[in-house]
Amino acid sequence: MTKKDLIKIFTSHLQEELEALTAAAKATYEAATHEESKPENEYDTRGLEASYLAGAQAKRVSEIREVLNQFQTLEFKDLSSTDPILSTALVEVLIDGKKTTLILMPKGGGVTLRFDGRAVQIVTPNSLLGEAILGAKVGDEIEYEVGSRVHVCEVLSIK
Repeated sequence: MTKKDLIKIFTSHLQEELEALTAAAKATYEAATHEESKPENEYDTRGLEASYLAGAQAKRVSEIREVLNQFQTLEFKDLSSTDPILSTALVEVLIDGKKTTLILMPKGGGVTLRFDGRAVQIVTPNSLLGEAILGAKVGDEIEYEVGSRVHVCEVLSIK
């Protein structure tokens, strides 16, 4: 798995998601402002509900644009196994015995794609896991808490 190929896949996926969500947001906005959306009585909330949905979709479009923009403009550094984990690092970790592939990005946490037969998830330094691995090196074992549960994370590789 090369980081360059992964960036292309994430960029393409985000572009497709942005186009689909933009079209859906436009359709929802048109439905919310259409003549037929005017309430028939004081209990008819279809138009109001459609406007809330249109607002939420517009916000999500903005968020996806930000994440896509960072994939298109950030400098993705090639890191070695001796470097600490920093922003744009592609990291393979073992969390509670399960191998996981992560990419550390400023925004977009939670977005996951399948690449080379495995899931790759974006994590941010603001997340508990992202904060825990930031600055770690290959071979480091980190503990972090989620609620009352302590997870053990071993750094296997950094690219």
